[in-house]
Amino acid sequence: MRAAPPQATRARNPSAAGQDTRRRILEHAVHLASSEGLEGLTIGRLSEALGMSKAGLFAHFGSKEDLQLATVDAARTIFIERVGAPTFAAAEGLPRLLTLCEHWLGYSEAFEGGCFFGAASAEFDGRPGKVRDRIAAVMREWLKALEDAIEDAQRLGHLRQDAEAAQLAFELHALELGCNWQRQLLRDEKAKGRARTAMLARIEGLTTPAGRRAARA
Repeated sequence: MRAAPPQATRARNPSAAGQDTRRRILEHAVHLASSEGLEGLTIGRLSEALGMSKAGLFAHFGSKEDLQLATVDAARTIFIERVGAPTFAAAEGLPRLLTLCEHWLGYSEAFEGGCFFGAASAEFDGRPGKVRDRIAAVMREWLKALEDAIEDAQRLGHLRQDAEAAQLAFELHALELGCNWQRQLLRDEKAKGRARTAMLARIEGLTTPAGRRAARA
């Protein structure tokens, strides 16, 4: 493949710079929304926090709703980077499921206000609209990925076949949300350890001898 001529490279630089600025804005927006809420995330509030002009932000987001939707998508990207990438580096089956749970528990620590989607779900679960729909779509996607990881472990004989993947995914998800709530609201530093213990105990109860061997490998 031939390298692009210098003129073409220079022509793309403004766009690349714009994408870098947008990325920086959204990273800050995710942290701000995790602690102050998506509803409190406005172009005015963000311009103040970033020291940017409102006009500069309007160039990237035409409305408050556009900013909120982009922030949800940015939080999803962070989730994939923090949880998805290291998970798929692990061996298939039970090792991958255990890795997913461990990185998932650490994910909420990436944000100033705890788990972004835990906070956003509670904030928008009773508010119809595009933002709620986007949050719900991401959460459905996550639950499906969790179920898939459980089913892969069953397929490889690492977990009992009579376990319902959707039920186990529900329980693991509930434990993570409970961990985030207790750590954020009650400032309980033991919440993460308690959630990890509960998750491992639930998974261990369904683990086969082949699964235990795979986990030790």
